[in-house]
Amino acid sequence: MLVEINEHLIDEKISHSVTIVPRLDYSMKLLDDIVSQINDRRLDVNSSNQDFMSDFDESDKSHVSGFELEKTLLFSQEVLSLVKKQLQCISGIHSIPEKLPSVIPVIRTISARLFSLMPYSSQKLSELSVHLGSIVLDSAALTKARFDFSTSSDASTKMIDKVNLIVDSNLNMLSP
Repeated sequence: MLVEINEHLIDEKISHSVTIVPRLDYSMKLLDDIVSQINDRRLDVNSSNQDFMSDFDESDKSHVSGFELEKTLLFSQEVLSLVKKQLQCISGIHSIPEKLPSVIPVIRTISARLFSLMPYSSQKLSELSVHLGSIVLDSAALTKARFDFSTSSDASTKMIDKVNLIVDSNLNMLSP
């Protein structure tokens, strides 16, 4: 009887870990699609901004909002590229609880920032965060991992702060 229970638990763990791989693949594809959409929109906005770059007027709200939109899109794109790097660093089921918990709040932050600008992409980012959250929970259950949410939150904050610095630096070099 004990052997049957252990075999059942082993079979259950194997089947759960096998289902994680396609979900990670789907998450990566979803992330790539979202980044592509954001990039396309950013290029359009950048093109529009180039039109009034030579006669930029800080008092003109359309000029200022165009650059703010481009900054938001560039920020989103940069953050999501760091998220993608985290996903690509996953080497096995044990690395999931180490790599993914910090990216989920970051994805939700980007989703919130894009909500009014790109509702479809925002919705897809929400879907991505749910997928990754379920992957984290499943992998933690299989590996008996424990989470320190304050550490995860600190890592998320550092990631966002790092990207803010990069984007501000890049835009300062390009500003009129």
